[in-house]
Amino acid sequence: MSVLLSIELEREVDGRWIAEVPELPGVLAYGKTRDEAIAHVQALALRVVADRLERGEAGREFLSISFNAA
Repeated sequence: MSVLLSIELEREVDGRWIAEVPELPGVLAYGKTRDEAIAHVQALALRVVADRLERGEAGREFLSISFNAA
């Protein structure tokens, strides 16, 4: 079993990009470019999942994760 995490992207009025993973509340990151925002939010999502696995708060389905940027 695996988990597909989606990444929602939006460009702010100041030109920065914000990326969010809706399946993980609070996981969002900014970047100067679209790719930078995606990289930052993927790294943050993996940290959050790793923390949840260590605490026993996430199931085995999180041992295989894929991202889909919209």
